[in-house]
Amino acid sequence: MRHVFRVTLAAALPVMAFLIATSPADIAGAQESAAEVDVDAKYPPEAKALYLSRLNAMFGGSGGQNGGLRYDTLEDVPGVETFAPLPGTDQGKASTISRDALDTTEAFAAARNSQAFMVWRKGKLEREAYFNGADANTLIVGRSLSKPVTVIAVGRAIMEGHIQSVDQPVSDFITEWKGTDRESMLIRHLLDMRTGFLRQGMERGPESILNRSYLHPYHADVIINEYPLTHEPGERYDYSNATSEMVAPLIERATGMRYGEWVSEQILKPLGAKGGQVWVNRPKGTAHSGCCILLPADTFLRLGMLSLFDGMWNGVRLLPEGYVAQTKIATPQNEWAGMGLYVAGRYIEYRGAANPDVANMQITKHAERYLAADLYLYDGNANQVVYIIPSEEMVILRVGNTPPKDNPWDNSFVPNTLMRSIIRAPGETPPTPQS
Repeated sequence: MRHVFRVTLAAALPVMAFLIATSPADIAGAQESAAEVDVDAKYPPEAKALYLSRLNAMFGGSGGQNGGLRYDTLEDVPGVETFAPLPGTDQGKASTISRDALDTTEAFAAARNSQAFMVWRKGKLEREAYFNGADANTLIVGRSLSKPVTVIAVGRAIMEGHIQSVDQPVSDFITEWKGTDRESMLIRHLLDMRTGFLRQGMERGPESILNRSYLHPYHADVIINEYPLTHEPGERYDYSNATSEMVAPLIERATGMRYGEWVSEQILKPLGAKGGQVWVNRPKGTAHSGCCILLPADTFLRLGMLSLFDGMWNGVRLLPEGYVAQTKIATPQNEWAGMGLYVAGRYIEYRGAANPDVANMQITKHAERYLAADLYLYDGNANQVVYIIPSEEMVILRVGNTPPKDNPWDNSFVPNTLMRSIIRAPGETPPTPQS
């Protein structure tokens, strides 16, 4: 079935997709690389027309960067037929978080263009609220919450024996990279943003590799055959949508299943979760794994809970033992970034997804240090965020649209407000704060 889903550019692009400055030298090198071949000759004629249509929708309207990009085509990613309750949840249990704190944080989310706000702690869903016309079945545009999905998808493929480990070369599956400068790239590098790919930036022209690798109807082929390296794999952290987009072809070649089918059968259904849709580059084409999955808020919450539970769900191990711990290890190239997630690390007031040495990046304020040093989070554009706090056995979700410029999101306010209000059992001590 063919679907068209209209979203603004701000909603459609993954976190940092158009606000990170890319150096002229990097862009020039990318354009030169793309210009070496006739980039349209290898694809059907209609592909160019669709690509230019998407590009015009993004940049050609009166809204400029707030143009009317379309997710065309959307492919169903089914969940369970009968929705399953959250495991270990007992709504009859007494609350361990004060009502005032829950009301305060819900109001904070409501005032910032949110669509859903959820708080789960120690076996109780403490708060579930929806705003701006959304409800429990509304499909939320995941932005870069799609990236943790890629990490779980790889973990499931390892668990099922299709992939050896995150240290297996990507070229074992993307065989076009055998004998090239990409041969040393590991699956780990796709998950922790150390592929060496040209970092994300903003260019308007149709020849731009950044636009071709995102909007082209054969975007996966563009990435495989054209996307440039600026560093040796593993040498540098740089946020790049193309990096995460490579997980879809990796999974498809490793498992023999379409990416959306793998997510459906190996992630959503085992979690008892509701399904949604994913943007594919053309009918029966390749899914956009790095940006563009649409799921209900409860499903995104379950992904965070799976991580909290160390890959276990209702007594069944879905992710390899030790896999979740690996995802939370920051790399030497970025002390705040793991695999598809961000760790608390050392406190700084402002930080984002780009390498810390990149200027002009979209960043989020942290007005104070986190009250739990083990807090980590899934974080996407428009402040799509899932906080996971193992020491508090708590998962918090906020999803929705971009907060107003005069009323921005503060990444520390919600988790800290809730942690300060916890009603602790005798002898229970608060966690160690962020350094």
